[in-house]
Amino acid sequence: MPIIADNKDWTWVLQRPCPECGFDVLACTPATAPGQLASMLPRWRAALRRPDVTERPNSDTWSVLEYACHVRDVFTLFDYRLDLMLREEGARFDDWDQDVTAVENDYANADPAEVSAELTAEGEQIAASFARVPEDQWGRTGTRSNGSEFTVLTFSQYFLHDVVHHLHDVDG
Repeated sequence: MPIIADNKDWTWVLQRPCPECGFDVLACTPATAPGQLASMLPRWRAALRRPDVTERPNSDTWSVLEYACHVRDVFTLFDYRLDLMLREEGARFDDWDQDVTAVENDYANADPAEVSAELTAEGEQIAASFARVPEDQWGRTGTRSNGSEFTVLTFSQYFLHDVVHHLHDVDG
């Protein structure tokens, strides 16, 4: 059954802590991202081993498996976008419809063990990418198709909130 699309602009998390998950991005930087990701990946793997991993808590909410597929794809997408920001002056990001991706990639019927391995590999990849960004590059910019502009610093913060928030969504 289809999920209601989340069309919220979550960039407000760059200004204040998230009241849902409690995460405050202000202490996050590209340099802290690898350590934070390293602490989250085992929690994602544990969530993917749950016996109810494919069950949706209600008709409007993804299952743990679907959230994990989404996070795996967020890792891939953000790694690509980070690279783009570092290579191109004033990089622009194409639209990404996470709901279309979920349907096209059949998140609901993915193999949890495969997703766990892929999520880990993609998480380690983006962690390594953030670890390679020198501080003098944190001001480089990228702009989403809706006009939201990020620096590498705010991009890392926004990214980390997404991963933490989805762990909160699945009680990870």
